[in-house]
Order: sequence, then structure tokens, then C-alpha cells
Amino acid sequence: MKKLFLLAGGLFSLFSLLAAAPSNGQENTPPRRMVGYFISWGIYGANYHVPQIPAERLTHINYAFVNISEAGECVLGDSWAEVEYPYPDAPEDAELLGNFGALQQLKTQYPHLKVLLSVGGWTWSGRFSDVALTEASREKFARSCVAMMATYGFDGLDIDWEYPVSGGLEGNVTRPEDRENYTLLLAELRRQLDELGAETDEHYLLTIAAPAGRQYLNYELDRIHEYLDWLNLMAYDYNGGWSAQTGFNAPLYSDDGQPSVDQSVQNYLAAGVPAEKLVLGVPFYGRGWKGVPAENHGLYQPYTELPNPELGGYFSYRILAQIYERVGDRYWHDVAQVPWLYIPETETMISYDDPQSLRLKAEYVKEQRLGGVMFWELSLDSEDSALLNALYETLNED
Repeated sequence: MKKLFLLAGGLFSLFSLLAAAPSNGQENTPPRRMVGYFISWGIYGANYHVPQIPAERLTHINYAFVNISEAGECVLGDSWAEVEYPYPDAPEDAELLGNFGALQQLKTQYPHLKVLLSVGGWTWSGRFSDVALTEASREKFARSCVAMMATYGFDGLDIDWEYPVSGGLEGNVTRPEDRENYTLLLAELRRQLDELGAETDEHYLLTIAAPAGRQYLNYELDRIHEYLDWLNLMAYDYNGGWSAQTGFNAPLYSDDGQPSVDQSVQNYLAAGVPAEKLVLGVPFYGRGWKGVPAENHGLYQPYTELPNPELGGYFSYRILAQIYERVGDRYWHDVAQVPWLYIPETETMISYDDPQSLRLKAEYVKEQRLGGVMFWELSLDSEDSALLNALYETLNED
């Protein structure tokens, strides 16, 4: 997940049976989870706050992110946003402020909702290799994360290590043994979560963010799923500012040998991940290129620069729906099953997902009997929640 920390480049009335699957995965029907990321920094530039979350249409929220200290423990990423920011509608006697306090208030209003602490992300994955290295470091890290989860009333942990062995942000520590150590780290987290659960009579969730690209080979997928409630497959960022030419951000199917969502899903299934434990991640954003010739309406063409260079050519769907869909020509790819925009005046091509393409991805989840949908992230949707509504309505159709 190319979650650039500033804008994430890197988001019902459901019955209780749609809540998290038990870690043993023994279910007759896969749950259709709706997992949305809420970003801590959304209260700043995006002006997106917890009360704006359409919680009735979600089953789970992943709070992004908490950090890892030099001592190898879970620590708050932004204490002001998390526990100090005074929400206007916070109870006068509230013991907990900030996003954490608002999320607990939201859970009171929507008892079906589960909220997880997401650890790491693109920016804060540099210390994972160290905390996974030894039995002692794994135990210390896990104990601190479980304690933070319990202290602030969360329902589980989501581990977002980008990435073990190789890849990720330049400067991250990586080791060849990360592959095996990640399995051991998840086993320790599962052990401590279950230990706490035995005391509280609760099942605490453990999930991970999993890569769509070849980094998946750096995971013991046939082993780690036994410790996890599910894996969130980050099935996006197939193309972007790092690519040699324009392409699709999240094509459902492969066109002319291009990587695709379906290929990633099939790789995970073939590696031994049960379908009901695989949750398909979808993007609420697009990626663009500038200086793109008009041939093929800008698709699979060279480019000279990135629009929004400070954001790496990244566009929220909210902005795309407000502006770019009105000024650009929209095209549809029958194989990839996604749209794109081409704006001749600025020679700009933008690949993105819209309600039509997300309905098809939700249908794919049902056809493949996957565990549900995850999306990055809530503040990126249009004001009328067009993307979230498309996913929810399709997943819950008979």
C-alpha cells in the first residue's frame, strides 16, 4: 500500500453475524466484511472527523496509524489527534478525548462496529524487522500493542508492515529472515490477544495489510493465516508515478499482460489462504500522469511529469467527482473493468475507481466467496458516500 503519510497514497445495519470471523475460520458462509481505514491526520487537511463516518454501513474500522518506538513498542502516532483533540460533541465527563474517544462514542451508537488499531503503514514500518527479530523483542512489542489496544477500548490489531524482506520506504531495516520472523511475530500477537481474551471473555481480532505485488512471496502465507482473522489485500497501486508509462491503478482483470486484482487474489488462494480469510482492498483514490499524448486516450502512453506533484499524482475520489469527471472525457476498459479520464487541454490521464467499477469488484468478492471488502480510506469518498454505498449495496444484494 503506497500510503504516503500525508494523504494516504497511499478511505449498515448489519447483523452481528457479519462481525469478525473467529480465528479458526470455521464458518459455513463467508462473512461480508466492510472494513474502512480512518486516518488520524484526516482531522487536519481533509477536515474529516469521526462523527462523519457512515458507521451503519461498516463492520470494521482500521485506525491508521500507531507507531513503533526506538525501544520496540507500540506508541501513539499523534497524541493530539488521538487522545487530546476536543471534539465538540464529546461528553463533558469524557475521560478520553481525541479520535480515540470519539471512536468509543461511535461504538456506543453502533454496537455491531469493531475498531482496530493499525500499526505501521508505509511511513512507520522501519522498525518491524527489529521487533520481529527475537523471541524477547516479539514478546515486548506484542505486549505493548495489546496493552494499548485494551487501554483505549479497541477490538483488535491490524499489522501493516510494508514490507518484510524487501521493498517499502528507503531506509527501512529489512532482513532475509523477516519472512519467518513475521510468522513468529503474528503467532506471539495471537497468543497474547487470546490470553487477554480468556480473561475478558472476548475475541480480539488480528489482521494484516497484505501486498498485491510480488512482495507476497516474502510471506509464509500457508502458515500465517491460522493466526489471523483475515488478511486485507491491498489490491491497488499497480501503476503510479513510479511506472514507465500510464496504466491502471487497480484493474480487476489483466489487459495485455498487465498485473491485476484477479491475479493477486488467485496468487493468495493458490498459496493456501482460505477465501473467507481474504478481504479485497479497493482504492477510494486515483493516480494520474501529465504530458500524456492523446493516443489511445492517454492509456499506456509515456508521460513527462505528474499532476499534483507534491502528492505524487494522487487524487481523492472526492476531488475527481467534484472537478475532474466534469472537465475530462471518461473512458471504460471492458477487460480491466475500470474507468479512466483523459483531459486533452492539460494532457492529463487519471486512472481511478468509481461506483460502476466498485460494484463489479464487490460482485467479484461474492463470486470468489471472499471475506469482504476493505478500502483506503474514508475521507477520500464523495460527500454522498457514492463509493461506499456502491460496495455496501452490491455486497448485500441477494
